[in-house]
Amino acid sequence: MPLRTGNPRFGVGLIELIAVIAILGLVGGMVGSTIVRQQRFHRHTAGVLNARQGVRDAMEVLSTDIRGASVEDTVRFMADSALELFAGIGTSVACRTIAASSIALAAESPTASTLTSFILNPDTGDIALIYRKDSAGSNGHRWERYRISSLTTRSGHPDCLAEGMGPGEGFALTVQSQIAPAVAPGTPVRFVRRGRYSLYRSSDSRWYLGYRRCNALGASSCGAIQPISGPYRRYSPDKARTGFLFEYFDARGELLTAAADPLSIARVDVSARADSERTPARGSSDGAPQFATGSIAIRNR
Repeated sequence: MPLRTGNPRFGVGLIELIAVIAILGLVGGMVGSTIVRQQRFHRHTAGVLNARQGVRDAMEVLSTDIRGASVEDTVRFMADSALELFAGIGTSVACRTIAASSIALAAESPTASTLTSFILNPDTGDIALIYRKDSAGSNGHRWERYRISSLTTRSGHPDCLAEGMGPGEGFALTVQSQIAPAVAPGTPVRFVRRGRYSLYRSSDSRWYLGYRRCNALGASSCGAIQPISGPYRRYSPDKARTGFLFEYFDARGELLTAAADPLSIARVDVSARADSERTPARGSSDGAPQFATGSIAIRNR
């Protein structure tokens, strides 16, 4: 009698199933590990780029204000982590005297050359510097300081046009004290604002470069701080480790101390060490912060 054979079995045995699952797990782990490394790399790269951008922004802002510091006041407070100065925010020329404490200024023109230009709109917290030149000689010039009461727009007036000074009067500048003698047409006028840049610790326990607007005259009194860029490395008295460093030099290139006369400053060196929010990626050269230095000369010194 012939032997009976059963129907052939088709399927996967337990051992084969375990092997397949193990292989899939190994492949999935490798893919997942690659994805995690890529994400970590991109996060680190984004942190580095943000840190570099923050340093560049800080250098640009400081360069503009330090180079254009007021010829009469320059730096009012100097420390290794803070700098207070009168920065230029606009220029103009006088058209004529309106009253004892008020003069007319030339208009701004967005499409043509103009004798009035404002980076920021001057207001009651700022100072107007009016140029005076004594008739005795070229060495008798000076800039007289006046605290601004108001700066308002005016309709066109033929006086400026008649003097060849632009399309017409654009502003009326009123100050808190009498302007004497009368201002001659064509007299240069500069506008400055007092502010302080400093490294400070924020509520998130990180360190940032901030700006505070200060009172125009008298002892320094500054308002609330506004973040400019960061985060940076924490403050340290060690110049090689601190997040933001200001150093001051005179015209001979000699380093000045905090007790030096601010009017002797001719150059400010700035060093910034950014603190990235991300840890360094595996294989990066090191975990050092992004570092930049700049040497900024005071244009009006």
